[in-house]
Amino acid sequence: MTLQEAIVARHSVRQYLDKPIEAEKIAQLQALIDEYNSLAGLHMQLVTNEPNAFAGGRAKYGKFSGVSNYIAMICPKSKDTLLGYYGERIVLEAQRMGLNTCWVALTFNNQPDQYVIGKGESLNTLISLGYGATQGSQHPQKRQFDEVAKDQRSVKGELPEWFVKGVEAALLGPSALHQQKFAFVLHDNNVVEPKIPFTLLPQSTPTDLGIAMCHFEIAAGKENFEWK
Repeated sequence: MTLQEAIVARHSVRQYLDKPIEAEKIAQLQALIDEYNSLAGLHMQLVTNEPNAFAGGRAKYGKFSGVSNYIAMICPKSKDTLLGYYGERIVLEAQRMGLNTCWVALTFNNQPDQYVIGKGESLNTLISLGYGATQGSQHPQKRQFDEVAKDQRSVKGELPEWFVKGVEAALLGPSALHQQKFAFVLHDNNVVEPKIPFTLLPQSTPTDLGIAMCHFEIAAGKENFEWK
């Protein structure tokens, strides 16, 4: 499975089987987390065999069950967009391993003895991880292509195929309440500007933007454009 295929196959999964993740897959995930933490100055932490974060009323409200593995998405508050970008890279690699995931913003219980939050850092979200009871399903897109794709080139014309593919892939990504509050602006010289429109959920949108940027970059091809 390629990363582009993983973008299509990945769906948010909330119910998991009582099936342990193999040691070699845990090692692969940990290596990715270590690499991305070092590269981007993040503090993501893998937690395994820990059911309490998804026990009780909050988890039931969020319709979670069987979750005993997750990634604590921790970073300095200024790096939420990077957290979304690299966190989604891990999600897609997990999908390629045959695992299922879900970004979780509110419906979990904090477990401060299971992860370390350093000075100036915050717990952004959790990513549940494991073998899903199902493979999930795609949620309907709340925003249309033309709402997300913006053309600000000095000479407008047909949008490049790579840009179209990038936006379409971004719209397949998870976002808070499925709001998809992001836009991609095409400028001259194949420069792409990721933007956050006005939203009533400002705390979640930088992470959502990072997730969308991850999908866009994979589908568009890094060789075809530059980020602004």
